[in-house]
Amino acid sequence: MKKILFLIIIISVSMQGYAQDELNNKNKSIESKKIEDKEEVPPAEALPKTDDPTIPKDPITLKINPDELFNNNILYKKEANVPGVFYRRNEYLGGFVTKSFTSTIRYRDAAFVDGDKIKVYLNDKVIEPEVLLDGEYKGFKINLVKGINKIDFEALNEGSASPNTAEFQVYDDKGVAIESSQWNVGKGYKAVIILYKE
Repeated sequence: MKKILFLIIIISVSMQGYAQDELNNKNKSIESKKIEDKEEVPPAEALPKTDDPTIPKDPITLKINPDELFNNNILYKKEANVPGVFYRRNEYLGGFVTKSFTSTIRYRDAAFVDGDKIKVYLNDKVIEPEVLLDGEYKGFKINLVKGINKIDFEALNEGSASPNTAEFQVYDDKGVAIESSQWNVGKGYKAVIILYKE
């Protein structure tokens, strides 16, 4: 019995010693292959330059009829014909041509900070489901697709003082202002800006 026990101990010690020897070998790293990327790389992006943007004197604008744009009853609420109430309608903020790869859109409450909320769409798809407007600029950056890039700001409420008001700024990828303006829309209505990438 002692011989069998001795034999088992000898075998296990020798196996363990053999296994430990494998761990002492140094690992060899595998060099990664460099894959060439042939995609067009956009230029380095600059942040917006100032809080008071200077708009180019003659920006290239699109000729779009807002009545045709707002004809779609599924996307846009019908204008309310209420005498003396100017904000129960959709508002077209303009269409602009750019060569930029990206655009930065910033917005804030334009008047009294009263709890205005908006929803933001890009080409009829929600990108910001609910944004509370305050006195500081908030925003987002979008990658522009070739052709039309339509941005809708839908008023989710009118805050404590009607209408839903906001100041917005649009910049190209060099930090140059494309447009700066305001919207005044009622609950459920949209303010729309279009950027056309050449």
